[in-house]
Amino acid sequence: MEDRKIRVLVAKPGLDGHDRGVKVVARGLRDAGMEVIYTGLHQTPQQVAETALQEDVDVVGLSVLSGAHMTLVPKIKELLIENDLKDVLLLVGGIVPEDDAKKLMADGHADRIFTPGDSIDSITAYIFDWFKQKAES
Repeated sequence: MEDRKIRVLVAKPGLDGHDRGVKVVARGLRDAGMEVIYTGLHQTPQQVAETALQEDVDVVGLSVLSGAHMTLVPKIKELLIENDLKDVLLLVGGIVPEDDAKKLMADGHADRIFTPGDSIDSITAYIFDWFKQKAES
């Protein structure tokens, strides 16, 4: 693994105003040794992609509780690719029905979906495993 911290952008796209969970996740990632950039509430897909580019992140984590995941996640993925960030890990957390989660991942819009009940440890383990595999390839 490289001798640097994993850089994670945590974003709240759309009109969702619930930020308690995303702040808990951001703190958990930080406590696990990652560098975390939190965008705050009400980010547009363009703002998320632009921040990911400016901050040179390894991971983008989206928190979506509004039900707009089928619109927001594909748009953000498209913008990441347009900004030559196709190798950035895109994670989604929130209230995402199982069928929607399967579709988002099958279509390549999200790499992994975490839902309520998933632990911070499972999220950090997934990121560390992904980063290790990326560094070895």
